[in-house]
Amino acid sequence: MKIDWNFPEPRLGIKGGIDKFCGPGATRLEMILQSVVPIFAGFVAAYYGYLGEFGWSVTQYLICFVIGFDIMGGIITNSTSSGKRWYHRAGQGFTEHMSFILLHFVQITTIACLYMDFDFIWIFTVGGYLVVASTVILIIPLYLQRPVALTLYSIAIVLSIYLLETPVGLEWFLPLFYLKLLVSHILREEPYRPDNEIKRDNA
Repeated sequence: MKIDWNFPEPRLGIKGGIDKFCGPGATRLEMILQSVVPIFAGFVAAYYGYLGEFGWSVTQYLICFVIGFDIMGGIITNSTSSGKRWYHRAGQGFTEHMSFILLHFVQITTIACLYMDFDFIWIFTVGGYLVVASTVILIIPLYLQRPVALTLYSIAIVLSIYLLETPVGLEWFLPLFYLKLLVSHILREEPYRPDNEIKRDNA
């Protein structure tokens, strides 16, 4: 097993788009994980809503599936070795990572609108903690980022259970939301590569 920060150039066309999303040089097993598990997670999330008889509309079921798919997909993609070396390549600094973090205000706003009667305080609290925690992780020395990130994630779990309101049927959202962003995405970790990896061309 080796560590390799060098990645192949993204391919052209649609394949290039996939490379820029999943990380160039993603292995077959990484791609399977990123494809199969999120689809399953989305269906389970929507089915749980159905079993709970929460009176959701078709739109709410659809958004539940999409968010479940996105959250699980993000947890996996951002934590793969291929994803790590792509999202933490040279030139990806505080601004780039915070832009990715802030983009997720769309997600929590959507949930607040569709499942919580547009609870602005919830958006502000959930998003505010995300921004503060992300900023702390990004500005501290690299050797401290992992323990601090896990500490802040642990606090997020406690807040999710005891303080923050939980959207009915989406009790899983906040723990996985913070896992995706505070641990899977932000942490810069070594991209281990399989010993039998074969370098491909850009075709």
